[in-house]
Amino acid sequence: MPEQHDVPSSPKFTDDDWRKCRDSGDYCPMMFEWYKFVGALCNFFACIRPDSSAVRSIPALHYFILVGLLNRCSRLMLVNVALSHEGLFGETTALIDRCIFESCVKIGWLCQSDSDERFVRFLADGLRTEVELKAKIKSNIEKRGGEILAIEKRMLTSIDGHIASSQLSEDQIAATKRLPDLAVMIEGLDQDRLMYIVGQRIGSHHVHGTWPSLRMHYLEENDEGMLRPRDHNCATHVNQYIFVPMIVLGVMNSFIHFIFDEEEDIAPMAGLLRSIEDEITKVNKEVVGNDFERTEGL
Repeated sequence: MPEQHDVPSSPKFTDDDWRKCRDSGDYCPMMFEWYKFVGALCNFFACIRPDSSAVRSIPALHYFILVGLLNRCSRLMLVNVALSHEGLFGETTALIDRCIFESCVKIGWLCQSDSDERFVRFLADGLRTEVELKAKIKSNIEKRGGEILAIEKRMLTSIDGHIASSQLSEDQIAATKRLPDLAVMIEGLDQDRLMYIVGQRIGSHHVHGTWPSLRMHYLEENDEGMLRPRDHNCATHVNQYIFVPMIVLGVMNSFIHFIFDEEEDIAPMAGLLRSIEDEITKVNKEVVGNDFERTEGL
């Protein structure tokens, strides 16, 4: 596990920075910095050592599932920073944001309960495909009279390693109750259905290449009104820089409440997360402007 490091420094903005964003109506430069900061902060939380004196006794495998998911969120956020810093790859950052969202939902769902069951279900869910692939490889080997290809040997070794690291047997994997879908997880976290629609269903457009995704990122109209392939000019939308950090901040809060018992350990970190949410909300109020004022009917 990486060594513990210092809390990253939060971005600072001058009055001139605010003026430039207000004048242009473009708050992406500010939100990009907050997005980058939250990604780095997520890595900081993922690197809290399980043997730290303040961390309560948690099964090691459970702990590393959570920090693995946090590290996944952090690294994917920082990938988006690298992709989007020149105003390109908006089609790709949207796809990656969907992956971050799913990991966040799973962190929140796992941190909601202290029982083994949810963690076992998480492990088994990812290993069922491995077990199925192993059975198929063995079937092919039997059809050849026991002759094993080099690639099959490597694959079987890899599969057995993944299964062994889960501390589950193949019979346990098969018998374990399946994970609920994300809609059920989100509902269990007391989130509005809108969260599922925006984070999961809309996000899935970018994963699966549906018509809304094609129209948003891959097709455009020419001067004659005909559709044509869109050029490589998709920027990351400012809402992505807002939505994802807020979701990740929420699951970091769930994580610290899960791993710590003492309020004196939780309070400073929870306060830091709230202060960051406040700063992002401040920028978001400028972004949305009058979007939420009541208007006449459609």
